[in-house]
Amino acid sequence: METRQQKFERVLSREPFKGLKTILDSLSADREALCEGVNGTNSYAELLARLGYRITLTQQIHVQDAFSRVGPAGGIRSVLPYYDIPTQSSLPTLVNLDSTVTTTPKSAEFFNEMRAALKTQLSAQV
Repeated sequence: METRQQKFERVLSREPFKGLKTILDSLSADREALCEGVNGTNSYAELLARLGYRITLTQQIHVQDAFSRVGPAGGIRSVLPYYDIPTQSSLPTLVNLDSTVTTTPKSAEFFNEMRAALKTQLSAQV
């Protein structure tokens, strides 16, 4: 019998959730907190808050510039460029040293939909 945590890891590892998994892996090493966060929240912003981050929206992220600002001086912990092939959309996310996540409205909407789809698959009976 598969545990809730095992199912979370299995489903999150599927291709459609690759971008969301990268973000979640960057935010917390506590797999149980990630699983509880996805199952216990109703939005991407709420999930980030549960993990101790505040979302900041910006109209555009220049990924190359962001890479040059990684570290204490630039305030960025990690740059997570993500390109969604089906929608041909660039959906970058910045994880900042001040416990904020900077993203575009389009990225926030996309990952909110991914979180909802993941939660739906996790609650489905197999």
